[in-house]
Amino acid sequence: MKRIKFILLMILSTVVAQQSMAQFSLSGEFRPRTELSHGYKTLAFEDQDASTITTQRTRLNFGFKNEFIQTGLVLQDVRLWGNQPQLVSNEDFATSVHEAWAEVFFTPEFSLKAGRQELVYDDHRIFGNVGWAQQARSHDVALFKLKKDFELHFGIAHHENGNLTNNIYEGPDAYKDLQFAWFHQKWEVTQLSLLLLNNGAPVMENGDQKTKYSQTLGGRVTTTLEPVKLAANLYYQGGKHASGKDISALNLLLEASLERFTLGFEHLSGTSYDDSKYKAFTPLYGTNHKFNGFMDYFYVSNHIGSVGLNDVYLKYDYSNDKWEFNAHLHYFGAAADLTQDFDRYLGTELDLAGTWKVNPMTKISLGLSTLFAGDSLELLKGGDSSAFQCWGYLMLSVTPRFIN
Repeated sequence: MKRIKFILLMILSTVVAQQSMAQFSLSGEFRPRTELSHGYKTLAFEDQDASTITTQRTRLNFGFKNEFIQTGLVLQDVRLWGNQPQLVSNEDFATSVHEAWAEVFFTPEFSLKAGRQELVYDDHRIFGNVGWAQQARSHDVALFKLKKDFELHFGIAHHENGNLTNNIYEGPDAYKDLQFAWFHQKWEVTQLSLLLLNNGAPVMENGDQKTKYSQTLGGRVTTTLEPVKLAANLYYQGGKHASGKDISALNLLLEASLERFTLGFEHLSGTSYDDSKYKAFTPLYGTNHKFNGFMDYFYVSNHIGSVGLNDVYLKYDYSNDKWEFNAHLHYFGAAADLTQDFDRYLGTELDLAGTWKVNPMTKISLGLSTLFAGDSLELLKGGDSSAFQCWGYLMLSVTPRFIN
């Protein structure tokens, strides 16, 4: 009997030891959000009724990792409350795959991560997961990663339709070909990132498809000069636009933070009404909701190829174990001339947001924003600049970890 117990104990110990060398995780996310809008993304009219919608993101996240491989699978359902029948009888609302990738470690420092995955770099300006949007963003890409005392990533993607008899790509993605290299180096109080992105957009010309390539080159640096933290972005875009015009565009960000306050300026170049070149900077695949006001007037599926933006902002951010509070003030101006008759002032936006951390797996967030629009914004967005513009939200976020 003692021998049997000893054998069972050895088998159990072996299984536990093998399992300890691998990590499996299973988690979820339930995130309904109600939004109230009277001038979100575009100017409302004075007599326009406010709208209220509720959307929800539901996710199931699977993860596995050992010394040889790492995998990720994220199943996602995004819906607008009320747009699906109570008695569902079709597959139009089926769960989608937000991420499905495998990473193979050739050595502890060198790996290949291939499949559908989020690309998030630095402050999310060029590559971000757009986590605020319920659907978020992910890419079909192969990513080579090298990590020593520095990090070097090389990504490559080529997109096609299902028809193998031709080489025509009709979407739905924003690019047909993409290659990028990202370098990151850390020192004691300073970090430097460099990015080179080659973006190929498909364009039909005379019945044939051509790929117009644009290049984005630049980077981000952060450092600390006690007690002030400093950050700067500088990106240049060149190459060919889908319209065939030459691109010459610039993005500059300067930021200084002292304790809970941040003062910053961002310039995204634009195309004037009388320009022959394409001078409008495009932040491509970034988390744009994070940067130029929460009311999303600029670069959130809009304002692309326009007069650009100058954004002067002051931010206050406070957090403790239970609460977060944010107050952001933005002063917006066009970076290029709209017309001869309109000035460049676009408006001033105030964003207020708070979060209550109910427990380690639950948060409740509340936000309210208002925009004091300039007359020139009517030329870009329509609507009535004198009307009261506001947007608010109430969001519940529950993130259980079923297996860790």
